[in-house]
Parts: sequence; C-alpha cells; structure tokens
Amino acid sequence: MGMKIEGHGKGLTILIGETDHWHHKPLYAAIVERAREMGMAGATVTRGIMGFGANSRVHTASILRLSEDFPVVIQIVDAPERIEAFLPVLDEMVDEGMVMTWDAVIEKYVHGKSE
Repeated sequence: MGMKIEGHGKGLTILIGETDHWHHKPLYAAIVERAREMGMAGATVTRGIMGFGANSRVHTASILRLSEDFPVVIQIVDAPERIEAFLPVLDEMVDEGMVMTWDAVIEKYVHGKSE
C-alpha cells in the first residue's frame, strides 16, 4: 500500500555548508537520516554551485573570496505537525546556517510500494 498526501502542508528549507559535519558524518546526510527515522514524507538535498552566508568576507577590494565549502539546500515538505516536531532536532544539529518554513499546498504526493 502506497502513501498519499494532499492538502495543507508545511515546507522546510535548510541552508548549510557542504563541509558541515555532525558526529563525524556530513551534516546534510545526518539531517536526511534523522528525517527518515522520524517518518517524514521525504527529503531532497541539492548542492549549490556558488554562494555566501553571514561569514563571507571580501578578500580584496573587488574579488569575493569563495571557498570550496559549497552551499547545500535540504528541502522537506510534510504535514505541519511533522515539520514542527523536526524543528527542535534541527535546532540541535545546525550550528551555522538557515532554517526556513512556509505554508505549502500539496497538490499531489503519491508514494508507491516499498522495495
């Protein structure tokens, strides 16, 4: 039996650095594993090709210093109560980055049988 979700949901976006770690593993992987353990509908990780955050510094007068620490975006959409329950977990795990939520209307989410 598959899972079907429709209607009002909540979206979650987490912006972190690719080199951020949690207990000796990449933070993005740890967040996705935790989301799965908590029964969330799904998570997608996207690697950015360029970005800067609060700690960016201008290296010289006109050249922005970019590091190898590329931005990583984690997107999760689920029922509002599941997203709300996940926020304290992120508060503990994310030392540096941004966590955003928004109201979402889930037009269609159909998940087939598990392998």
